[in-house]
Amino acid sequence: MSDNRSNINWFPGHMRKALNEVSDKLKFVDIVYETVDARIPISSRNPELDSLVSGKPRIVVLNKADLADEKVTAAWLEYYKNNGIRAVAIDASHKKGLDKLKSLSLELCKDILQKAEAKGRIGRPVRAMVVGVPNSGKSTLINSLCNRKIAVTGDMPGVTRDFKWARTDGQLELMDMPGVLWPRLGTPRNQLVLTLTGAVKTEVVDVVEVAFSGMKLIEKLYPEEFYARYRLAPEGSEEYIEDDYERFEEAARKMGCILSGGRINDERFAKLFLDDFRSIRIGRISLETPDQPKE
Repeated sequence: MSDNRSNINWFPGHMRKALNEVSDKLKFVDIVYETVDARIPISSRNPELDSLVSGKPRIVVLNKADLADEKVTAAWLEYYKNNGIRAVAIDASHKKGLDKLKSLSLELCKDILQKAEAKGRIGRPVRAMVVGVPNSGKSTLINSLCNRKIAVTGDMPGVTRDFKWARTDGQLELMDMPGVLWPRLGTPRNQLVLTLTGAVKTEVVDVVEVAFSGMKLIEKLYPEEFYARYRLAPEGSEEYIEDDYERFEEAARKMGCILSGGRINDERFAKLFLDDFRSIRIGRISLETPDQPKE
């Protein structure tokens, strides 16, 4: 199998509309929460947001930190700190890291709250816009901050379509925005990791091609975890399978993805592999690091 990755351009009309309206909605908020997937902090940051929200305080929320490599996430937080970017690591599903997000928000909006208090508006909430690419956990973050189900959640991109307000039990009021990609999704590697993590719908790509390319990337980054999960002989051993696609097929065989006559069901294994990665059955994996060169 070739590993030439075709360009992915999944940009439905509702995303363009939402992106165009972000700047209009900014006048209603004090701060912006930019949710990114902690496993891919480079590829899951929408470059078009920089110019749109540049006039507002912003916190980069490294969501899904429970799925990412802890050491790599710590390196990302240090990188952001050194570059003057406010960032917090969050596990919204288990409500971890929320206190840090709340306290940082109050700190950055202190002047706004003091001015409101001076005018007699005691207890005015901090109004935050929650933005990010599809499937970055925006809705889960909002639900966790509100301690109840407010936003529609799901593991498929493009779930949230409308603009919504949600009031938390504390001093936050949240504007939920639709998940927004951008017309060109960067390098083939950017496109690959966005698809692996679920920001791009599997239905619009060749799932076998994505899984095959993803297998090679994860094997390179986390070889021990990869070989253990699929019971493969490690590189350097006598039993190691040199050919990439034969190794892919052997992993499929070990996982029981076999058709009648002994043929490999590569599509079934591709879907299983993606589910393994997203469900951390391979391990806690980060696909991007701060020192990663641009490709």
